[in-house]
Amino acid sequence: MTEQEPALPGAAAAPDHNVDLREDVAGSPMPAAIDTTLRSPAQRSRTFAGILVNTALANITTSYLWFALTFWVYLETRNVIATGVIGGAYMLLIALSSISFGTFVDRYRKLAVMRFAAGFTLVMFVLAGVMFLLTPTAWLLDLAQPWFWVFALIILVGAVVENMRNIALSTTVTILIDPDRRANANGLVGMVQGLMFIVTSVLSGLSVGLLGMGWTVAVAVVLTVLAFAHLLTLRMPEEVRAAATDAHGGFDLRGSFAAVLGISGLFALIVFSTFNNFIGGVYMALMDPYGLEMFPVELWGTYFAVGATGFIVGGALIGKFGLGSNPLRTMLIAVVLMGVLGAVFTLREWAWLYIAGIWLYLVLVPFVEAAEQTVIQQVVPLNRQGRVFGFAMAFESAAAPITAFLIAPIAQVWIIPFARSPEGAAQLAPLLGEGTSRGIALVFLVAGIIMIVAALLAFLTPVYRRVSASYARTTAEASATASSG
Repeated sequence: MTEQEPALPGAAAAPDHNVDLREDVAGSPMPAAIDTTLRSPAQRSRTFAGILVNTALANITTSYLWFALTFWVYLETRNVIATGVIGGAYMLLIALSSISFGTFVDRYRKLAVMRFAAGFTLVMFVLAGVMFLLTPTAWLLDLAQPWFWVFALIILVGAVVENMRNIALSTTVTILIDPDRRANANGLVGMVQGLMFIVTSVLSGLSVGLLGMGWTVAVAVVLTVLAFAHLLTLRMPEEVRAAATDAHGGFDLRGSFAAVLGISGLFALIVFSTFNNFIGGVYMALMDPYGLEMFPVELWGTYFAVGATGFIVGGALIGKFGLGSNPLRTMLIAVVLMGVLGAVFTLREWAWLYIAGIWLYLVLVPFVEAAEQTVIQQVVPLNRQGRVFGFAMAFESAAAPITAFLIAPIAQVWIIPFARSPEGAAQLAPLLGEGTSRGIALVFLVAGIIMIVAALLAFLTPVYRRVSASYARTTAEASATASSG
């Protein structure tokens, strides 16, 4: 936070252990640790751009290998349970580790955290490559044996640790970007995520289809080395030292709760942003199988890349126009629209409808994520932001594995066979048309309707009105303080 950021309205009612939190929100979070006078805003923005580019390369690499693993497993086994477990395990590992990630982000300098994460990911990807070379392919593809699950776990752990960088990235927005430009900066983060999906979906599909899994792992190792080397060249002098924090140990769950609950309505904001993760678990389990049934793997990766340009468009819109006067309202409107898209984009097995639906859905994703980040960066002091972002990531990530683990077996064992049977196909045809993936389409339809209802109900809650009013007052006081200063 900066000196221009006001105290949160109603903070006086916070418990005694949050006195330091109120003082930090009212003034500079750690004057001895963060010095934004060392360089101009333009220079700090260039440093942020360098960190953003490096994070993009790292995320592209981990997603490239994770996507490739999902494609490879489904093409070799045609089993949606395997893809659902991989996707669910990824999100579950994020949920279990994010509190620790946030604790380390609060306790150490942000670039040091990023470098540790990059080095750890490199080690895990090298181990995955060694295991692939030493283990016969038939053993790796036997889901009843431990070899595939060990191989997948090594890759997933390497990819999950990379998320520590994303938490640190959110805190660098607070350090390097002035408050009135943070929503725009968070929009640029959304653009980077879009670029990640575009590049990785194309590369993963082509890599698995043309090179095979072995060379795919080798490419991931090389890209990880490049990202790590580039990260070593970056400097952020504004962070003079690690900000003093009340974070303890490596898993400060109590401190995370205190930071979240110490600010009125912050927990509700995290709950609101979790809405899209429930339907995200359904997509995680079934979107790739749906696409791979419709297209060859090389074309599916390319088509998904076309759809993923929506990420860039959404991030660009936020970067240009921001999120409006009420980011929470913007978030819930986006969630409602995402539910509508999820319900209709597979009503018929038409390629253009599927790709257009994915594109529009991904246009909206940056709005949900940027809205949450902007509010947290506004009301939470820097020395607790890591744990708050980590808590939010853990809470939100837990939603996707629940739905992924539940829906993949149900779809594989009951829904898909029913939809492909003569009786089931006849019953679903009036609503969902005909095709081999009508069972998956039925799941998408139900999930989308649930999302719409949940988001509309959220508009009616007292918490929504209270958080919206608090953010409006905080923003107005920040503007008044900046003008007088």
